[in-house]
Amino acid sequence: MNRWWCVFIVWLSVVPAAVIAGPDVFDLRCELLTEPLGIDVPQPRLGWKIKAEERGVLQTAYHILVASSPEKLAQDIGDLWDSGKTESHNSIAVYYDGKALKSDTKVFWKVKVYTNVGESAWSAPASWRVGLLYYKDWNRRWIGFDGYFNSDDEEAGYLSARYFRKEISMTKEVKEATAYIMGLGLYELYIDGNKVGDQVLAPGLTDYTKNVKYNVFDVTDLLKGNKHALGVVLGNGRYYAVRQEKPYKVKNFGFPKVQMQIRVTYTDGSKQTIHTDDTWKGTTEGPIISNNEYDGEIYDARKELQGWATVGYDDRAWKKATYVQEPGGNYEAQLNRNMKVMQDLQPVSITSKGGKYIIDYGQNFSGWVKMRVQGESGTKVTLRFAESLNEDGTLFRDNLRAAKATDVYILKGGAVEEWEPRFTYHGFRYVEVEGYPGDLDVEKITGRLVYDEMETVGSFTSSNTLLNQIHKNAWWGIASNYKGIPVDCPQRNERQAWLGDRPGSAYGENFLFDNANFYIKWLDDIRLSQKEDGAIPDVAPAFWRYYSDNMTWPGTYLIVADMLYQQTGDVRILKRHYPAMKKWMQYMRALYMDGDGIIIKDSYGDWCAPPATIEEGRGKSADVKRPNPLISTAYYYHLLEVMARFCEYTGDSIDRAEFEEAAVKMREDFNRRFYNPSGYYGNNTLTENILAMYFGLVEDSEKEKLAGRIIAIIEKENNGHLSTGLVGTQWIMRTLTDMGRSDLAYKLATNTSYPSWGYMIEHGATTIWELWNGNTAHPRMNSQNHVMMLGDLLVWYYENLAGIKSAANGFQRIVMQPELIEGLDHVAARYQSLYGEITSNWTKRKSTFEWTISIPPNTRAELYLPARKGSSITESNRNIKDNSRMQILSEDGDKVKIAIGSGTYQFKTKL
Repeated sequence: MNRWWCVFIVWLSVVPAAVIAGPDVFDLRCELLTEPLGIDVPQPRLGWKIKAEERGVLQTAYHILVASSPEKLAQDIGDLWDSGKTESHNSIAVYYDGKALKSDTKVFWKVKVYTNVGESAWSAPASWRVGLLYYKDWNRRWIGFDGYFNSDDEEAGYLSARYFRKEISMTKEVKEATAYIMGLGLYELYIDGNKVGDQVLAPGLTDYTKNVKYNVFDVTDLLKGNKHALGVVLGNGRYYAVRQEKPYKVKNFGFPKVQMQIRVTYTDGSKQTIHTDDTWKGTTEGPIISNNEYDGEIYDARKELQGWATVGYDDRAWKKATYVQEPGGNYEAQLNRNMKVMQDLQPVSITSKGGKYIIDYGQNFSGWVKMRVQGESGTKVTLRFAESLNEDGTLFRDNLRAAKATDVYILKGGAVEEWEPRFTYHGFRYVEVEGYPGDLDVEKITGRLVYDEMETVGSFTSSNTLLNQIHKNAWWGIASNYKGIPVDCPQRNERQAWLGDRPGSAYGENFLFDNANFYIKWLDDIRLSQKEDGAIPDVAPAFWRYYSDNMTWPGTYLIVADMLYQQTGDVRILKRHYPAMKKWMQYMRALYMDGDGIIIKDSYGDWCAPPATIEEGRGKSADVKRPNPLISTAYYYHLLEVMARFCEYTGDSIDRAEFEEAAVKMREDFNRRFYNPSGYYGNNTLTENILAMYFGLVEDSEKEKLAGRIIAIIEKENNGHLSTGLVGTQWIMRTLTDMGRSDLAYKLATNTSYPSWGYMIEHGATTIWELWNGNTAHPRMNSQNHVMMLGDLLVWYYENLAGIKSAANGFQRIVMQPELIEGLDHVAARYQSLYGEITSNWTKRKSTFEWTISIPPNTRAELYLPARKGSSITESNRNIKDNSRMQILSEDGDKVKIAIGSGTYQFKTKL
């Protein structure tokens, strides 16, 4: 008897928001039903995961029911949509195709799946809430205080938190209540003194003149009884700009403001909407004296407003809330999750120095600390944050630039007080605590890691401990820089989403984190930042007005979209952004292509390429631009090919032909201008040659010669090291592997001398540095927690070392071809794809290769096993030629290629 079951998923945005439900007997997860999401996508993407013990399970059809009530769904009535039995292998991208959905309603659905081994029962029901679909649904006003008060310090740029409150009465028994809130720049919502939700630093960052994200909460259980008090605290975030001395550079949106409504349905069917208006009252005289992303938070506990969000609080001294101008951007449901405290860290040491405590958490990360303290009223405790220490044991803070990175807590006195900031975060490993009364021990000061709530979906270990440590450092660095947008660093006065940092690293990040919705949101940030003429900025959202017009930074827009399509199989990503991408490509061609077919505009060159020696870069700033038309032209060619692929996926044959024709012409022009008959490109740098090789610009007849140059640069000129900056590092590991030199890629990955990832670790790094020479460079531009120099390293870990790579439709077809490299004896990796978990666990011994893999249902895989003949390969101690479910596709030299279906397999070959 076949034993299999279905895990139920609903993707409620352009890509999955990961909703899983299923029969309890199978101990399946259900995520969406506990999440207060409002979905404003008219045709959300539905999907499910099949789990089965049988091998080779393939879906042949599905039947979806979507209903307006759980009662109808239980009766198998799909009054909103009944798909009927639909012949299809699609289980990750079925778009809702029923009746038009209405704002602020709940939708219930289930699926039955048919496969080649049988059909499932109906899944357990799942649901999603439809958000507010139309601007008119809000139909009320924003409130706030537009102006400075005595509690603010306009000259210093310090703005105190704004507190707003209102008491309400519920006239009947509440059946359901849903809160919709837009609190800018940051907010916390309270009902009867209880914070609503566990999110922090919400909502997600956007350019508020373009779009504003709203959050949704089920507050039914908080509105039991008659009288209630509502409270909202507003922090500044990026709405009230952190630095305003350069208005030509930094966008400032105004003073904090909020619009909220609570939609209530009573048990008798009647409805009521509670909303923000001028009957609310507010004050700036609360305990949060200042809150600032760069400088920190100042909190005076003596000014606490005890019970301010509870019924009966005396608010006679508070001011009447005023109506204020709306931000200007479209209102959108936030489909990517908010930030959250994701992990707590205890100090590894506390030392006392000069009357101050130095806390070491043993790990560079971003977030803040939660402190317990007891002392006299008015005692001021100051916490300063840093990534490293000076030789004398004091904080090294020169690399923070103008960021003060300081929190101040003033005690109210009496009992033990517990405090953590609300509207700031820091990048740090060390904290200096000054003014703490009494003895400070590890139980009294907890580090809190904060990043966008998302699941870790990948893991990697190997027989090489350095590879494992680099992977760990990468995880901490990536997590630390997820702040609603992919910021470059979490510590200094920057923290911007530079496009150039992410083309290859975003790809690798997807193997670690369930970040699809996060990057979908960022693509929208980029699209909305585009100028009418087509220009795309280097930073998006464009909080800094940097439109330098180069290829490598804005080109990330296309590269990340390509990655998301490859990893999720959602073609709507490409359709949504294709017009903006095409417009940008035309813009760059019109302005910057010379008469010889070369794109002459490049702003940064191979940014942050390493100095030749560690001493050569000592004390020097890496903030040096070296524009290079070879780089900009190579990227334009590559992006022409990317656009042609997009046209293929979306069925645009006319544009595809134009892009392909332009690429052929540019390839000729590129080689005419930059190729040297000696076998190299441009100035013969490693990055220039790698781009020509990986992008396919080199003629086939010249590939061997170019490969020789690349190898010679690394092995001879660089003594076995890389010399690439941000641009070249995005492609180097895959280029070497494609050239058949995975051994050389492995050497780069495992070096411990300068420049290398191992060198960073040898010198104390627990994340990834911004610079290869981060221990000697000038501190002005020297972050110790960046991701840009990861390049394509993580892609190489998962796709090449582990052999987990999508070949089609978001891993519906998988290619598994692990690189066997001398000195690496074992790799174990897992990746949670949209179809289910893919695992690869191989061990190489002197004469044998053993490989355990898992392939999820409704997918197929092509495996490359190290063997000369299929007859030398066994699976579960049985020769694969005796297994009718395994098809030998080729026996070519030292590799046997076979095709398999889903299941868990244990292969063994003789080497």
